[in-house]
Amino acid sequence: MLTIIDYGVGNIFAFQNVYKRLNIPTKVAKNIEDLANVDKLILPGVGNFDYAMNQLNNSGLRTRLDELVLINKIPVIGICIGMQIMANDSEEGISKGLGWIDASVKKFNSSKIEFHTKLPHMGWNDVIPIGHNKLFEGLDKNSIFYFLHSYYFSCHNKNQTISTSEYGIKFTSCVQHENIYGIQFHPEKSHSYGEKLLHNFAKL
Repeated sequence: MLTIIDYGVGNIFAFQNVYKRLNIPTKVAKNIEDLANVDKLILPGVGNFDYAMNQLNNSGLRTRLDELVLINKIPVIGICIGMQIMANDSEEGISKGLGWIDASVKKFNSSKIEFHTKLPHMGWNDVIPIGHNKLFEGLDKNSIFYFLHSYYFSCHNKNQTISTSEYGIKFTSCVQHENIYGIQFHPEKSHSYGEKLLHNFAKL
């Protein structure tokens, strides 16, 4: 079953509501027992890097999640901070990330941002897919998504970037490594575009 990880970071109900509209059953995992019989995982997140990692490490779920993702190859999608903590580290804090993707999280250089309000990057922006990926199936080139972040995901292997966006610089807005997906924007706040992307993930 499609399982949403509840480690105290992120709007769990928003994802449940999207999938309820799509008639796709979900469950919420707060403990090890909830991680039985899962076929896909959603790792949401808002806030800062260190807080999210501390919450996840203290949730009792970390070891089992590593097994499901890295050994059992269960598809997982990280959203916003949920994506960023998949990296090795972040300029936002001192905690080690999950290390599921060989990447670092960096802060936008505000001197390169033309807008009066430089950070956070907040609001609607284009997401440009690279090549063909099932995550973007059925989404047209004018699809836009809602962002809220001051740090961006920097892949050490650029081939893992599956979409880019621009805010002062071109940055990775979606990443994939094998069964592991990450998206910087908030599909749960992106109306029909986000709903379609979440539907696509459920069909992988």
